Amino acid sequence: MNTATSKRELSNEKATRIIEAMGACVAERGVSGATFEHVAAKAGVSRGLLHYYFGSKERLLIEVVRRDSEQRIARLDGPLAAAGSLDAVINVLLSSLQDLIDNDPGLFTLLFDLSTEARRNPDVGSELAELFSSSRAHIAKALADKDTEGVIAMRADPEGVVSFLLAIADGIALQSLSDPERDMSSTFEASIVAARHLLGG
Repeated sequence: MNTATSKRELSNEKATRIIEAMGACVAERGVSGATFEHVAAKAGVSRGLLHYYFGSKERLLIEVVRRDSEQRIARLDGPLAAAGSLDAVINVLLSSLQDLIDNDPGLFTLLFDLSTEARRNPDVGSELAELFSSSRAHIAKALADKDTEGVIAMRADPEGVVSFLLAIADGIALQSLSDPERDMSSTFEASIVAARHLLGG
């Protein structure tokens, strides 16, 4: 499917149900256990329809990540726009990460699995790269606006700052998921120090 057709078809109700069903299956069964059979049953559609819209399990998984990421980043817009201080900006970013770790840890698991698959599958790598680039650009624009307003004073290029902060977030998430009993409070404190420096504190 070309890009325009793909975006149009994936916006319809059945495709949305399939994407949501895959997300639910991953949460319940893990990536390997979320088969097309289980997803089709949960979405109430035929297995063939999954192949028609997505072609492969990896493509469907990427759409799950894309949909979730776009929704979460969009939810940052309002709080970031309203943030009137450096501390408020950092709190918005940190709260978003904490919410993701506490309430949607499966997204990180899925991202890590897809990142591994990307090393074997160039198409998956290209899709992920496009998704990450779009996310970075969106957050960088929001932070650049706060810089222009004088709320923060970034010490480096906005996209570079965002890329670094996202790398910290990914690392914290990986450690939290790998060792859920560990007290991560000192790690969060250290990340705040780093963010404060990069954002002008």
